[in-house]
Amino acid sequence: MSSGSAILANSQCMNLLSTDLHDTVNLSVRSKKRWHLAFVTIYCSRAFFPRFKQQEISTKWSKISPESPSKVILDVVQEHPLFTGVEYQSSIAKVVKDKSLDHLAKLGGVEGISSSLKTDLQHGITGDLEDISSRSEAFGTNTYQKPPTKSFLHFVWEAFKDPTILILLLCAALSLGFGIKENGPKEGWYDGGSIFVAVFLVISVSAISNFRQNRQFEKLSKVSSNIPVEVVRKGRRQQITIFEIVVGEVVCLKIGDQVPADGLFIEGHSLQVDESSMTGESDHVEINAYQKPFLFSGTKVADGYGKMLVTSVGMNTIWGEMMSTISRDSNEQTPLQTRLNKLTSSIGKVGLAVAFLVLVVLLVRYFTGNTEDNNGNKEFNGSRTKADDVINAVVRIIAAAVTIVVVAIPEGLPLAVTLTLAYSMKRMMADQAMVRKLSACETMGSATTICTDKTGTLTMNQMKVTKFWLGNESLQGMDYSLISSDVLELFYQGIGLNTTGSVYRSGISGTDLEFSGSPTEKAILSWAVLDLNMDMEAVKRNCNVLKVEAFNSEKKRSGVLMKKVEGDGSHVHWKGAAEMILAMCSHYYDMKGDIKYLNDLERVKFDQIIQGMAASSLRCIAFAHKQVLEVEHERGDNHPKIQESGLTLLGMVGLKDPCRPGVKKAVEDCQFAGVKVKMITGDNVFTAKAIATECGILRPDQDGIVIEGVEFRGYTDEERMEKVDKICVMARSSPFDKLLMVQCLKRKGHVVAVTGDGTNDAPALKEADIGLSMGIQGTEVAKESSDIVILDDNFASVATVLRWGRCVYNNIQKFIQFQLTVNVAALVINFVAAVSAGEVPLTAVQLLWVNLIMDTLGALALATEKPTKELMNQKPVGRTEPLITNVMWRNLLSQALYQISVLLILQFRGESILSISKRVNDTLIFNTFVLCQVFNEFNARKLEKKNVFEGIHKNKLFLGIVGITLILQVVMVEFLKKFADTERLNWGQWGLCIGIAAASWPIGWLVKCIPVTERPVSSFFSFKNFLRHQHSRNYA
Repeated sequence: MSSGSAILANSQCMNLLSTDLHDTVNLSVRSKKRWHLAFVTIYCSRAFFPRFKQQEISTKWSKISPESPSKVILDVVQEHPLFTGVEYQSSIAKVVKDKSLDHLAKLGGVEGISSSLKTDLQHGITGDLEDISSRSEAFGTNTYQKPPTKSFLHFVWEAFKDPTILILLLCAALSLGFGIKENGPKEGWYDGGSIFVAVFLVISVSAISNFRQNRQFEKLSKVSSNIPVEVVRKGRRQQITIFEIVVGEVVCLKIGDQVPADGLFIEGHSLQVDESSMTGESDHVEINAYQKPFLFSGTKVADGYGKMLVTSVGMNTIWGEMMSTISRDSNEQTPLQTRLNKLTSSIGKVGLAVAFLVLVVLLVRYFTGNTEDNNGNKEFNGSRTKADDVINAVVRIIAAAVTIVVVAIPEGLPLAVTLTLAYSMKRMMADQAMVRKLSACETMGSATTICTDKTGTLTMNQMKVTKFWLGNESLQGMDYSLISSDVLELFYQGIGLNTTGSVYRSGISGTDLEFSGSPTEKAILSWAVLDLNMDMEAVKRNCNVLKVEAFNSEKKRSGVLMKKVEGDGSHVHWKGAAEMILAMCSHYYDMKGDIKYLNDLERVKFDQIIQGMAASSLRCIAFAHKQVLEVEHERGDNHPKIQESGLTLLGMVGLKDPCRPGVKKAVEDCQFAGVKVKMITGDNVFTAKAIATECGILRPDQDGIVIEGVEFRGYTDEERMEKVDKICVMARSSPFDKLLMVQCLKRKGHVVAVTGDGTNDAPALKEADIGLSMGIQGTEVAKESSDIVILDDNFASVATVLRWGRCVYNNIQKFIQFQLTVNVAALVINFVAAVSAGEVPLTAVQLLWVNLIMDTLGALALATEKPTKELMNQKPVGRTEPLITNVMWRNLLSQALYQISVLLILQFRGESILSISKRVNDTLIFNTFVLCQVFNEFNARKLEKKNVFEGIHKNKLFLGIVGITLILQVVMVEFLKKFADTERLNWGQWGLCIGIAAASWPIGWLVKCIPVTERPVSSFFSFKNFLRHQHSRNYA
């Protein structure tokens, strides 16, 4: 079948198709027609393809012109108006997905595809608005479909599914029906209707609160997935977010990066990718231009560096297809929430038991004729009592019992945790800390040890070359033109080729320089370009790189094997930690360019130079070189080998990285809070010691040990366990040493927080109780392994996270104390009154109102307290510390006993003492009970401090909630008499209620004068816990 006949068939198909293509780019009418024709032609050709023989199909593919590889088209397809020769998004994407080298070759390789995508492999895309929008329109955006967010109705339905709510609604319906039947619609709806309204309020407030927190977590989730990516646009390296990646983009990849989209390898060295997230295979895949040029979204760079051409984004990638089939549920249960659920379950069981007893007692009293109505008549008179009256009374009794269960079950506890976590996460974001795992918020409050990096965390990560040694002469402040031209050329090669950084000349004249890369790379490049007059473009033009060994935190060096374009022989260049490079050298260059033998005496001199720079808090980097006549190869393959011995030392530089302002204060704050700070760094032991002293980690008054990683590694298990607590600084450490340190500390019972930024830090970050990765210098692998991302890489932010962690735990303890006080008081009052008097003083509606104050409003008021200074004066909370401390038991039992005593006196003697009616007395009991909870909210603000009003003016939300509660209570008592079953109170009675409630303040003050034992209350009832407590005391 010829192309002409195919087009003829397609023209017939055009009459059947009315589809038009929407295009955001401003095209001419003719261009639109051409694009329309191309679309229809492809559509109809594909419709006819199944009818062709396989041989005919293969013949068609062979018609692709090998002379013009940039045309990635079928012979029947006209050119795309925007991207000449691109058939479809899927035509290129399929090459990568299928890993088809043959298909890639037919399309002209990476060069052919880049030409079709209008991408310059060296300078990238233009990146202007028109270019980005047209690529997004043609190929899609780099975003993924997500499961639909939970609507507000979902949370309403979740609240409805609570069994106690369902029982109450049933009781309300029965009460409403019988009430209307007995008293008519005008009067009979009050009892049932008021329960309906009260239940509706509880459900609404709960659903609104949960809905808002869910939205908050979703926002934070979006932020955490917004990964920065380095791309080349108009020849300039720049950072954009992963969502801004478009097809045709040239992306720069380095160790620890996440591959942001599907694509093809352009160039690079020693690039290895971890595809375990896609394939489940743990072995790293080596990427090269000839056999394995395919890169997939979601995979991680394990070694080396390189550039890739993006061929598909978002839902067109393999990762996107996988993501569309996975629905993720973000209902993460933190350890504290799990503990609270158990506590809620235990209290609920007690509440159920009490409610059941109340139900039985009330039913027995009713059916034995021991209850009276409002007129003093017996409610049950055997067969003379109407069936409707009996059912109505039974429904009322069941509703009262069920409401007791509602009040007894502290369902506000999980809500309080959610509220305080959401609030603290939002505030921590403003304080430069992004929480990835909810559990980290609360666990950080229990941290006893922080293992921190030096570079960028304790220091500013703003490197600058301040010392330069050539041979054993310091050239600082001298004219660099005195250096031999041969040595200078070797420096250019060693710096310009052995780097992951780059130099970009901007501006019209090209005089404005931009340096990119790690802070160390940028410092060395800027020194070489500005001081040594290196022309990086010329260096790269004149040399070919044969092999690269990329830097990582374990090797602490990087190497390159290169060959001049004009010239014989190859050259090896190494750069890295000064003492490690020095150990690889047998000779050194002097300033004249002469090669000198490195004897033992000279080696000692160089060691002293390194130690001198290190003692001045400088990072020491050395450069070494060797000319090789014959390139060696790795055993078992054809890869060239970079020689590591017999090198000639070129020189050494010292980089100054000043300590961050405020870091010493942050370290002192942590130490004062009982948290030990240990520095684990890859730097020289002298540099590490100098920085640790400057930051306050090493103090003259302590016997802290400074150790090297190799020494720590060499200890026996017993020696490590014995010394790990005393170690303050570990220098020249590998990621394995950091992991070993974390494991030892955890075995000794510490709650360990660890900071890390490199790919190799991932095991230690995962092993630690709290993994803290760095937002600026941290790799994506490190961030994914961590619990919290420190956005500004600052140790002061780590101290802030510690403060917030303690605040979360403290806020939840405040709320537990407040809620358990209400639980105990309500249960005892209702039970005693039901057993002795045969009636419940608080009605279903009143108890639901108390439940609303206690659960939702109380959680909002107490769970949003900000961190205070005294939090950092307390010792860390241990792993096995009870959630309800002895201090909390003392506070809540004293308040509950006071409330029970006063309210029971009012219940049994209120009418006679105050000479009031029963309905007024019941209203007094209800009003006093609610006001007691409002005043007790102030007591709950401070668990141990006597001054409960300190800092209250700063918490506007707390004051607002207390004000709203008081206003609503006045409305309930004075204006909603039938709804709340209350009577209006006069000024004197209001004064009495307020006076009784306000007495909880001086009681709280006096109770806090009573000392409590440190031994947990639970240990008094458990022999096992008693033994554990004794052991922990002996250990301490």
